[in-house]
Amino acid sequence: MVPEKLTFSPLSRRQIEADFSGGHITSDAGLLLLREVDKQHRLTRRLAAVLHDPRAPEQVRHKLDTLVRQRVFGVAAGYEDFNDHEALRYDQALQTALDEEDTLAGKSTLCRVEQNADRQAIVKAHELLWHHFIEQHDEPPKEIVLDFDGTDIPVHGEQPGKFFNRYYDHHCYFPLYVFCGRHLLVSYLRTSDRSDSRHSWAILALLVRFIRQYWPDTRIVLRGDSHFCRPRMLNWCDRHHVDYIVGIAKNSRLLKEVDVPMMLVRKTQWQVGGKVAGTFRFQYQARSWKYPRWVVARLEEGELGSNPRFIISSRYDDGFKLYYEQYCARGDMENRIKDQQLSLFADRTSSTHWWANQWRLILSGFAYTLFERLRTYLKHTPFARMSPSNLRLKLIKVGAVILRNTRRIRVLMSDSYPYKTALSDLVRRLVPN
Repeated sequence: MVPEKLTFSPLSRRQIEADFSGGHITSDAGLLLLREVDKQHRLTRRLAAVLHDPRAPEQVRHKLDTLVRQRVFGVAAGYEDFNDHEALRYDQALQTALDEEDTLAGKSTLCRVEQNADRQAIVKAHELLWHHFIEQHDEPPKEIVLDFDGTDIPVHGEQPGKFFNRYYDHHCYFPLYVFCGRHLLVSYLRTSDRSDSRHSWAILALLVRFIRQYWPDTRIVLRGDSHFCRPRMLNWCDRHHVDYIVGIAKNSRLLKEVDVPMMLVRKTQWQVGGKVAGTFRFQYQARSWKYPRWVVARLEEGELGSNPRFIISSRYDDGFKLYYEQYCARGDMENRIKDQQLSLFADRTSSTHWWANQWRLILSGFAYTLFERLRTYLKHTPFARMSPSNLRLKLIKVGAVILRNTRRIRVLMSDSYPYKTALSDLVRRLVPN
């Protein structure tokens, strides 16, 4: 059969023609990189092991670990929906990345797997993330900082646990994230009808207990904004020797404590012009506290007036260091949450089953973890600090012609691919001869 020719308007004297005789062409040849990373760490295989598979073994066509890997790799490559896999299942780059040679699972099969997720599977998946975090360290670190923060996921439909949140002004979920540096430890789905700190104390207790099984001498620091300044949480940290540095909402008593230093900052601002800031440390005891704690005030004066901020710390340290070097560093965690929400579709919680929506957060988290393990091979390169969306664009979304026969699979990429040197170096590191 002669391929149909498509004719476009000419360029100068030359005719522009196209047809569909190019063979199998993929836009995701870079998935082979994630395949090698996943083989080394066995992330998707271990994740599949936490799911219950009710299928009769003699009727199984697609193995459970292949189905989980298909979803994680699909998210990593930018395919957020089950519907995408109706066409993607025929993509030979994805088939090769999954160690398959034939058509992959369709949307219905993948959806049924997702519906099998339950509370036990979610708990085990989180424990897997924690074990993986421990495995990435050759020796126990002297100190780790656990960053806690929540964010909103808008919901549009009849999802379970749907509530209107006044602060965000829409119906949403309110998941809790915990990171240690760039390591994702928790992505826990919550409803938005409770306080921002809901369940955070219990999760902190579980995390600390787990980490101290392996690193009993490591200093653990809790870091979060004022939503995590709860007496029960701070008291627990004091009793269990967990340091903390958390924000505290301003009130009349705190503002009165900084009246004099704020006047000095305001006077300096009048003299020099522009914005002036300083720190002031003092002891403070709220009515619900059994004893006083150290508070650091960040006192700022500018054209728009005074802007004091307050944090509580269990450490007796320089105020400038505590606020600007330690507390403000939590802002990097917000970028990690954006990676989850914007780049890896953690906000795709459209299922009518609660645990299926929680499972989608887990899939996003494991796609993120794959990118982080890939990033360890990209040190001292321009890719080292790129977001997952940029890494996807430059290293995963690689066009190629795929030729398969009984002896080999050839992936033919363009000689004008702009990052071919970096890709070649990366493959040599991932697959040493």
